[in-house]
Amino acid sequence: MAVNAEINVTPMIDVLLVLLVVFMISMQFRAILSVNVPPPPAHSTARGGPQQLVLELKDDGSYAINGSATELSALPARLHELAEGRTLIFVRGAPRRPYRDVVRAVDLAKGAGFQIVGYMP
Repeated sequence: MAVNAEINVTPMIDVLLVLLVVFMISMQFRAILSVNVPPPPAHSTARGGPQQLVLELKDDGSYAINGSATELSALPARLHELAEGRTLIFVRGAPRRPYRDVVRAVDLAKGAGFQIVGYMP
């Protein structure tokens, strides 16, 4: 008596074909049935400042926060001022800028109260 050790894949192929048909039909329903999504509340878009803070380290050795130039000596005070009620800041270092400058900027941001630091290319 020989033992047949082959796997029967016919039921699996049947299930896959049924799923394919179901997904094809659901895509047709998505085109037919519209989904009404309410607009966002008006008070969420009216905010005092920009949503994101970006600390830039430029090639020439200068620093900028959201495009406005900031001296290194004034950077900690400015970051403390901007950290009120915010936890996220992005840091963008110029490609030729030394890595130690980026680490120093991240340390200043963490010391100012930012909990999350994102790195931008």
